[in-house]
Amino acid sequence: MNKIILWFNQTGSPPRFDEFATRWAGPSFLAAFVLMAIGIYGALFAVPADYKQGDSFRILYIHVPAAWMSMSIFVIMAIQSVIALVWRIKLCELLAMASAPVGALFTAITLISGAVWGKPTWGTWWTWDPRLTSELVLLFLYLGVIGLYAAIEDRRAAARAAGFLAIVGVVNVPIVHFAVTWWNTLHQGETIRLIGPSKMDSSMMWPLLVLLVATKLWYIGSLLVRTRVLNLQQESRKQWTLERYGDVK
Repeated sequence: MNKIILWFNQTGSPPRFDEFATRWAGPSFLAAFVLMAIGIYGALFAVPADYKQGDSFRILYIHVPAAWMSMSIFVIMAIQSVIALVWRIKLCELLAMASAPVGALFTAITLISGAVWGKPTWGTWWTWDPRLTSELVLLFLYLGVIGLYAAIEDRRAAARAAGFLAIVGVVNVPIVHFAVTWWNTLHQGETIRLIGPSKMDSSMMWPLLVLLVATKLWYIGSLLVRTRVLNLQQESRKQWTLERYGDVK
């Protein structure tokens, strides 16, 4: 355990994190691309059409991983913000702020793919369904964090203010997740469960699991790249950045 804590402390230093992000961002993206190609191929060509929805159900292979990532990233962002506010760890501030644009992108993909699926299924692109509405609120929260961070000139103060919004806004995540259970909703109930039996046949499940891993690797790669850029911007006048990169602006 002491070795793990020591590793985190060492990696949390700006120069060590720069090395870590430079080393692992590329492999994360590469693995994500490979798994996405395998998963998309399986979703489009390997699995049979759904007996009720036909081929339109295939949009769920994009929709479900994006939806899970939209919620997971916001929780991660809130946790990093708590650590940053309590222990004043600068890297956690950067990780939280770097997560916001990636989470916003996944949330937008969730809403767009849900609309594409909803048109043939419900007969409409949008309805003020509890699940859809709470997911839209999640997008607004992401945009609020991004906007608040950009609006304050002092980077540390901006990260603390935006992080506080993330902590408050995380209450929306369980609302998104349990909306189909708590309210009468058009949105179908849980089809896929990581724990317990799923309603989706196992022959149709494997591309979804591959894409779930792929989106997580894509998030890791994006997080490392974005955090590295923010780290270099804040450390641009430090000796280690001048020695390693020259005058970074």
